Amino acid sequence: MNHPTALVETAHIGAGTRVWAFAHVMAGAQVGAGCNIGDHAFIESGAVLGDGVTIKNGVCVWEGVTLGHGVFVGPNAVFTNDRRPRSPRLEAVRARYATKAWLEPTMVREGVTIGANATIVCGITLGEYAFIAAGALVTKTVRPYALMLGAPARQNGWVCRCGARLQRSATGWDCGECDGRYLEGGDTQISPA
Repeated sequence: MNHPTALVETAHIGAGTRVWAFAHVMAGAQVGAGCNIGDHAFIESGAVLGDGVTIKNGVCVWEGVTLGHGVFVGPNAVFTNDRRPRSPRLEAVRARYATKAWLEPTMVREGVTIGANATIVCGITLGEYAFIAAGALVTKTVRPYALMLGAPARQNGWVCRCGARLQRSATGWDCGECDGRYLEGGDTQISPA
């Protein structure tokens, strides 16, 4: 379902996806099934959204950004795709933009939450079910299930698939809300038990 004021130019949009007022999905973007794209969102050609993605109001997803299944992107969160952006119309840098070599892809894995007004610098990966707090500035790759806070963002614990903060126990990490259990690996990564 598309709102009458939405502009959906892509043929690659999954069943049950909703695009709300004044949103724009460009030709060449790929959008999975069951997504929700909020008001004034912009999905650029070359962006990829998996199934069940939620894009809240005012979010721009640029070329080179891939969002896995079930990703949540809060209002006014920001993605980038060029670490040294200049206007391609500036004579001194025009040659840099003659190819796509400047493009630095960003991968956001399944189940990630990105809070309102967070900024994701390009060329990194956000691991499965990571939780990026509102206003965080993420400049480096994030481990699965990591809770990231601040600017620049630093890990401040672990989260469950349900989004609750995990608590250390004698046998690993436990969720007090959904009874999820996680084990810690040798590289200080956690994974579901």
